[in-house]
Amino acid sequence: MSREIAIFVNPTAGRGRGLKAASIAADLLRDRGLTPHQVSAPGVAEGIARLRAVVRTGVDAVVAVGGDGTVAAALQAVAGTPTPLGVIPIGSGNDFARALDVPLGDVAAAARVVADRHIRPVDLGRVGERWFGTILCTGFDSRVNERANRMTWAGGRTRYNAALLGELGALKAIDYELELDGKPFRVEATLIAVGNGRSYGGGMRMCPGADLADGLFDITVVAACGRAELLRVFPKVYGGRHVSHPLVTVHRAATVSLTARGLSGWADGERLGALPLTADCVPAAVRALVPAPAG
Repeated sequence: MSREIAIFVNPTAGRGRGLKAASIAADLLRDRGLTPHQVSAPGVAEGIARLRAVVRTGVDAVVAVGGDGTVAAALQAVAGTPTPLGVIPIGSGNDFARALDVPLGDVAAAARVVADRHIRPVDLGRVGERWFGTILCTGFDSRVNERANRMTWAGGRTRYNAALLGELGALKAIDYELELDGKPFRVEATLIAVGNGRSYGGGMRMCPGADLADGLFDITVVAACGRAELLRVFPKVYGGRHVSHPLVTVHRAATVSLTARGLSGWADGERLGALPLTADCVPAAVRALVPAPAG
């Protein structure tokens, strides 16, 4: 009996790159004896609703074709269900795919991972009813996201860099109330990142020790600092080397509550809402399709 595969894609994303990749993946999956069909919608909410309906009626797997935004939408439909999730990464971030060791930039290789059906249960973060796979960010980095999303004159990396420079000029310390598994703290910080996965922003390893299967978040706190010091520390994020800097502390907890004035939380490239927010790490919340272990 043929396995039914729902290919979830945003038809407006990437100037049609998503649809092209979805078509290539569908052909490859058919060659492996699977039965793929496309699920899409022009809006995120409608897409999630359609995918949830497909999951309820029964499907062998869901495959998200796109970047972290598309994966985030798919997570809302499959988290907490037996339906496995595969990823064919074509976006600019792809941090959830990185965490799963899914091949990047190779639709055929990613489709083979789906067809091989090696399943790994992985943790997810949850804020209210919203699931996330990578990192919940607040502070300097969430303000960069807010500013970038208000810009209309630029796109992609240019827009992000312009927003980063704008926020760097407005840098100020943030008074946080932080609660880790019920233990309260007060901290003056530049940012706090709550990591289910290791990276965000296309490979920035803000929480390099995060483990998708330990039932815990890694919480990276960057203490209050000036612009010059932040510029010295921030480039180290790409290699995860910032955690050895005296400004940076790392905690682990299953439940994290964050309170601060005038801040929002962002995860998987999406705005989760204004603080205060409470995030729970939910063990084995999604059954991910991943490459088989070597050997």
